[in-house]
Amino acid sequence: MKRLSILYLILLCSILQSFPVRAQYLPSVNKVFTRQDTLRGSITPERAWWDLTYYHLDITVNPSDSTIYGSNTVTYKVLKPYNVMQIDLQEPLKLTKAVQNNKPLSFKREGNVYWIEMAENQEQGKIYSVELTYGGSPKVSTRPPWSGGITWKKDKNGLPFVASSCQGDGASLWWPCKDHMYDEPDSMLISVNVPGNLMDVSNGRLRSVVKQKNKTKTYNWFVANPIDNYGVNINIADYAHFSEIFNGEKGKLDCDYYVLKEDLEKAKLQFRQAPMMLAAFEHWFGQYPFYEDGYKLVEAPYLGMEHQSSVTYGNGFKNGYRGTDLSNSGWGLKFDFIIIHESAHEWFANSITYEDIADMWVHESFANYAENLYVEYYFGKEAGSEYVLGTRANILNDIPIIGIYNVNSEGSHDMYYKGGNMLHTLRQIVNDDEKWRGILRGMNKDFYHQVVKGSQVENYLSEKTGMHLKSFFNQYLRDTRIPVFEYSIKGNDFIFRWNNCVPGFNMPLKIYISGKEQIVKPTPFLTSLKLDIENAVIKIDPGYYVATLNITGK
Repeated sequence: MKRLSILYLILLCSILQSFPVRAQYLPSVNKVFTRQDTLRGSITPERAWWDLTYYHLDITVNPSDSTIYGSNTVTYKVLKPYNVMQIDLQEPLKLTKAVQNNKPLSFKREGNVYWIEMAENQEQGKIYSVELTYGGSPKVSTRPPWSGGITWKKDKNGLPFVASSCQGDGASLWWPCKDHMYDEPDSMLISVNVPGNLMDVSNGRLRSVVKQKNKTKTYNWFVANPIDNYGVNINIADYAHFSEIFNGEKGKLDCDYYVLKEDLEKAKLQFRQAPMMLAAFEHWFGQYPFYEDGYKLVEAPYLGMEHQSSVTYGNGFKNGYRGTDLSNSGWGLKFDFIIIHESAHEWFANSITYEDIADMWVHESFANYAENLYVEYYFGKEAGSEYVLGTRANILNDIPIIGIYNVNSEGSHDMYYKGGNMLHTLRQIVNDDEKWRGILRGMNKDFYHQVVKGSQVENYLSEKTGMHLKSFFNQYLRDTRIPVFEYSIKGNDFIFRWNNCVPGFNMPLKIYISGKEQIVKPTPFLTSLKLDIENAVIKIDPGYYVATLNITGK
């Protein structure tokens, strides 16, 4: 450590005053949360006492009047005795009956929650079921998939084209369930009755198609793996179907594709990227997580969504994001954004699932980062870096990436681009590509089919990198400021520090001193280093998401 002259300190202070400094750990939204927010976003006592084991969703979807009627049988294990169950079902849908062991149960509604009174003792360790009958006109999505609900459209032939999408807003928009991400059923049967000239495609494998006397058909889909609630979907249309086999890490994977008949030939060309995606992501992340349920791409009347083993697609059968490159690097037009990004969620969202939507970065930061790993796999490391660096122009730095816990509140949209750049930065810190790949694969092995807290992921990355990353994650997930690497060159003296950062921020940084690579370890305190040459030229490795300020005085 070296003392600096008073003149230097005056210069430093004057420059720092020109940088906007925001308060640390800003609240993610200026919103007053309601009791309904708490009921939706927290693990209430009425949820905590029972563990989901199985759902059977059995519904009739009526495109003619935009209604859904049917039932959901909820099977669960009692963790501790209790007599009130919370079931979520959003207006305007209504629960009409609840039955256990052929006995009707009484219930009352409070907004989007039904409190169901259990008629018999719920013995710890035992398995019970409740059949919930419901129906009505579910909420219509006004801007799918960002606005949750059902989308009711028609294809070019005037036939119904219907799909669900409900991330964030909740699966209880269209079916009664335990609408919190912390608990998933171990498996699920989805039975969907539709007009006889249409097909339903849902999650898992098709067990049977039953023709009914009223000229309708019931499609029975079975999901053999745990599934998060927003991952459950229905897709109803006059679909054409084609398929192939992907020879993957776990063996043969069935890949099935469902598209409108007029789009069949376009899909056969565009969907060639699906096995390319599987090859790239199995390389980076390990085996596809749902071999038992297969992989599906299903055309939907909106852009797309990561429904588990039933990824929906509406990107117009062209590369980029609706034909544009979100990175402005050119590489974004080398792949179909929806196929790559939404399928990445099979690993990060559907297998590794956030417990609270405040930690949505666990899904979106890794899926965003997966885009550049896909580019790297096929076009080289430099191309992947150019792609992820190009997305920085989309970062807002408005509110923290982590939202507010227990009230169903997500954080900043920066969970995508800033989150991806955060992970790219962490890769630079690790500075060992095979170790980094091993960490990504290890995550998917160690958290396979698990619901996790964001802090678990932070701790895992700290442990596996062998680094203390608390301040790193505080900086990028809980703060809105870009850390600034400040430095000054005076003869042979190289003076530097981190500024505009959280307390204790100590991220090592790769720099080039007149072309020679060196790792420095700045802190928020000024550090001095003697260089071999005078007035060296300093360049920061662009892979780090930081700002740079040369404060050399003349």
